[in-house]
Amino acid sequence: MDFMLMAILSVVEKLQTVTFYFVLGLEWTNTLVTWDPRDFCNISKVVLPLDAYWSPPVFFLEEVNEQKSNKLEYSVVTHNGVFNTTLPFQVTVTCSLKILRFPFDTQTCNISMASFLYPVTDLVTKMRRTPAEMKKMSHTYFLNDGEWKFTNLSIIEYAEKMDDEQFSVTTYMISMERRPILYVLNLILPTCALYLLDMAVLFGPSSPEEKIGFQIAIILGSSMLAVILNNILPTSSNEPPVIVVFFLGTLLLMIMAVLDTLLLLYHQHNLGKVPRSFQKDACTETAMKDMSNQTTKYLEKECTELLNLPKTQEKGQQTRHCCAPKKQNPVLPVLQKVILYGHFILSLLFFIIVFIKWSS
Repeated sequence: MDFMLMAILSVVEKLQTVTFYFVLGLEWTNTLVTWDPRDFCNISKVVLPLDAYWSPPVFFLEEVNEQKSNKLEYSVVTHNGVFNTTLPFQVTVTCSLKILRFPFDTQTCNISMASFLYPVTDLVTKMRRTPAEMKKMSHTYFLNDGEWKFTNLSIIEYAEKMDDEQFSVTTYMISMERRPILYVLNLILPTCALYLLDMAVLFGPSSPEEKIGFQIAIILGSSMLAVILNNILPTSSNEPPVIVVFFLGTLLLMIMAVLDTLLLLYHQHNLGKVPRSFQKDACTETAMKDMSNQTTKYLEKECTELLNLPKTQEKGQQTRHCCAPKKQNPVLPVLQKVILYGHFILSLLFFIIVFIKWSS
């Protein structure tokens, strides 16, 4: 028996299935089908339909869906009774995908072939070539421009016991590595760009009211990318993938940035400038008092005006001082720096942890 992997057609993480296209070579001997080539014009081999004689039935244990071509169901029969056939298969098998490091993951899926119609006393499957030779043949014909990269092939031969009988089973362990460039460009880099934009808005010179509007729009954009990721990954997993933690962490940090902006806005209204309405009323009241005092002293002439000039200037200075805004509370800048730099340090620690998880 020979095995040659031609392509990994698709991997559906949502359904935990993998579709392979491979070629299976079979060889067996039938002692009842022999002849002497000298009696038949030196014909040493013929090509016959596969169903003309007995052929070993093959079953795939992990099979979900099989599509077998009928064009090559022929066998080459030699004069000494040796049958050779090559069968192409397109098989969808179940595979327990480990998506912890998605999209930088490496998967190993099995294709187990057996014939449960004949026990080991009647039929035993053996490999004609070594795993290294079959791996080399697979790399020769394998299509290498897809999402997955074929890395290794291992073979296990054992006997499976069922109903007090043992059956010969051959398992092909196919190792493959995902090419992550598509997911990096479509999911990870846009999320990082949105988060950098969120940090720029948080540290920007805009007013808190404008910052909140920008931050909510960025959160909506990140949520759309999270919906796309949810449609790719399976709904159940023993351990959440790192990319899910990455998306959830960035979303929580964005929400935390909105809360930080609201906190700064709250303290700005309570510790910052005096309200404009209060300033206007105080200034108006002072101006009315000044006009009243000037009216009562209208009869005084130039001498009286000269004597009252310093007082008038002093009152004008008081009026300008009243109309001038009060200085900002010194607590507000300190609080703003603590919140912003604390958010930056927390974000930096989160991204370092995610990078370590992905690279381990």
